[in-house]
Amino acid sequence: MTFSGILSDHRVSTSCRKAKLPHERPLRNACWVLQAALLASLAFLTALPARAQDKKDANLRMVHGSVVDKDENPVASSPVYLLNVKTQNMQTHISDDAGNYSFSRLDPNVDYQIHAEQGDLTSAVRTISSYDSRSDVEIILKLSHPKPAN
Repeated sequence: MTFSGILSDHRVSTSCRKAKLPHERPLRNACWVLQAALLASLAFLTALPARAQDKKDANLRMVHGSVVDKDENPVASSPVYLLNVKTQNMQTHISDDAGNYSFSRLDPNVDYQIHAEQGDLTSAVRTISSYDSRSDVEIILKLSHPKPAN
């Protein structure tokens, strides 16, 4: 049901339409003002959750970049590992055909460690500090170190 449907079902709305005599005009005008205020209030209240979500998302962090080989060529299908240092939770993303990766909606108050692997090579482990205030962090992961033996 639309806002106008809600208002047209309300008794105030029907009394506004019935007020046709000159002495009823102030009542009719007051009814329309009341309806407009009600409609504006409903529109404002429905917009609040969306604004709260936008503010929450604005405080989150994004980490993205690319995986490259020692000659700086992009490496496709390379696993990229992102470790939440606080919880020890590991997220994984596979680089696309252009070597790009992305992690979004990260807590800015947590330190992360990120690295990539491909075959027998690995990149250096890079730390994303909670003291770094950037919300958009770009890191190039260069595959140049031999993977440690397990």
